[in-house]
Amino acid sequence: MTASAQQGPPQGPARKAPEREGRRLPPDSTTEQKIDLGEGRTLSFKATAGSLGLVDEDGKLQSEIAFIAYLKPGTPEEIAARPITFAVNGGPGAASAYLNIGALGPWRLPTDGGTISPSQRLDLQANPSTWLDFTDLVFLDPVGTGYSRAADGDGKKYWNIDADASILAATIARYLRQNDRLVSPKFFVGESYGGFRGPLIAQKLQDDVGIGLSGLVLLSPVLDFAWLQSPRTTPWGYVTRLPSFAAAALERKGTTPTRTTMKDAEAYASGDYLADLLKGPADRQAVARLSERVAALTGLDPETVRRQAGRISAGSYQREIGRDAGRVASAYDTGVTGWDPDPNAPHSGFEDPVLTALKAPLTGAMVRLYTEKLGWRVENMRYELLSEAVNRGWNWGSGRSPPESMGALKDAMALDGNLRVLVVHGFTDLVTPYFTSKLLIDQMPVYGSADRLKLAVYPGGHMFYTRPDSRKAFHEDAADLFARAVRGRSDGSVGGGGEPDRPRPTP
Repeated sequence: MTASAQQGPPQGPARKAPEREGRRLPPDSTTEQKIDLGEGRTLSFKATAGSLGLVDEDGKLQSEIAFIAYLKPGTPEEIAARPITFAVNGGPGAASAYLNIGALGPWRLPTDGGTISPSQRLDLQANPSTWLDFTDLVFLDPVGTGYSRAADGDGKKYWNIDADASILAATIARYLRQNDRLVSPKFFVGESYGGFRGPLIAQKLQDDVGIGLSGLVLLSPVLDFAWLQSPRTTPWGYVTRLPSFAAAALERKGTTPTRTTMKDAEAYASGDYLADLLKGPADRQAVARLSERVAALTGLDPETVRRQAGRISAGSYQREIGRDAGRVASAYDTGVTGWDPDPNAPHSGFEDPVLTALKAPLTGAMVRLYTEKLGWRVENMRYELLSEAVNRGWNWGSGRSPPESMGALKDAMALDGNLRVLVVHGFTDLVTPYFTSKLLIDQMPVYGSADRLKLAVYPGGHMFYTRPDSRKAFHEDAADLFARAVRGRSDGSVGGGGEPDRPRPTP
């Protein structure tokens, strides 16, 4: 990989200098970059690291939202026609580093393999699967994550579902207006809780700001927390995780799971398995049936499955599949394991081999990216990759129903017949199992054209993009969605503005 970075004027319309009063973050830094993607491919682009100051109606600074933008050069007309994508991670409390240097950006930090070392090298490599070949990219960090902050130092007023969606929608609008990109095709990609945010932000932009998105990419999303955090007394959690357990068992046997190979496990989970779960653990015949089948699907010891009445929890599975070797699997990807710190104890508390292990290398790599490649040095502030303060301080609301964004997704798709949505998951993710999204999507009406809402599942876990083949497949599926959405935006062919597709006369 080769890279050059020198200060220079931006391509296309110049960014307007923001008001600096009350700002703690340094002025934006814009550099010209060129990287070698291999196989004779090079990529030239402009990179800007900086922040957007959001103010109230009196002009008083409320917050500074840090961002990194990667933009392809071109004429003003070419830039205006080019898609622009805003990327946000989840948590709540996570910075956008995971998507930036893990999946979409021009550089990535290699974290492939069956184990992750917090002390690994921090060398960024060119990403051949970067999305810059079909869209400009803007990575946003919500208040309290990365270098983003509330002006008065108290971010709690932003740490709730509605305020969070509103501030991110306002940030997107501010960037578009400040950089003369309002006419560009606009997209959003969010991971995990960022996927939950996606439909809410689309709705805020449509209703409150007056901006329409052409597409949403929801990566390992939580679409309805009632399905994610169901109590042990209800069957839904067992049903939705069983296919992921089965996929993990296939991987341990050396077989790559596919949608075809998972059909039997999915059919059993939502069919006979659910029926026997509903009979309750007091029905011995039901327990015997499901214990035998679950053991065969998951590769777990039949006696272990029987003791749990066929109701396998994610925590139990993480430990049981590697108990003989003293290893524990990650809930984020069962293909990644670490040592059990207390293998002889009946219960063991352990840090997740993916989520916790990634914190040090991603943090270090992002600080190096800001300072060494992008020339944006933030003094006297810590980079918050995954803020526990935000996560612990999050206000989920006081209603009796768990939060969900399926209603917002329905409203956004029904209102805009050209909006396209791609939901993507990894097979071996136990945190946001892919089967949950499949069952929820199956309950969605068809708004004009069935292919406006698609589900894609790849080998790997919550961050399936750590695997090169999955990252490449994700790139191809996203590029296809963007191309279809832009075509529909240009000629109105996608859903006919919300009406069903009809045959067109041929010349």
